[in-house]
Amino acid sequence: MHNMSDIIEQYIKHLFEESNKDVVEIQRANIAQRFDCVPSQLNYVIKTRFTNEHGYEIESKRGGGGYIRITKVETKDTKGYIDHLLQIIGDSISQQQAHYVIEGLLENQYITIREAKMILAVVDRDTLRMDVAARDIVRANILKQLLPVINYY
Repeated sequence: MHNMSDIIEQYIKHLFEESNKDVVEIQRANIAQRFDCVPSQLNYVIKTRFTNEHGYEIESKRGGGGYIRITKVETKDTKGYIDHLLQIIGDSISQQQAHYVIEGLLENQYITIREAKMILAVVDRDTLRMDVAARDIVRANILKQLLPVINYY
């Protein structure tokens, strides 16, 4: 059985497929009511499953008539998507953000599951045994060297 977060994620992805567009607009209250959950559960799904690293941009307006607009970054253009990821990475990246980047590459079929596991092993905190600030910089440098290779091949 899937948990509620998985179900909400699949529903939102289904909305993208159904609309055949790169933008989906949802209302927090409607989704919460539809799935009989609290709005914060929807916020969690958005913040963890529809991140920049996964290839999405989020715009949110709270209050009555508020909405969440989820825009899918064009991922069919490999160079554009890789450039988008390189901008997100910047000079340092946390392990969690790196996982999101790698999940996005996997979801968009730029890498295989095997390649994803190898990359995750290389950027893991247990591999990069140093202080946190240095580790995040080294992790970013590894990914910034790796992404253009994915783009090239």
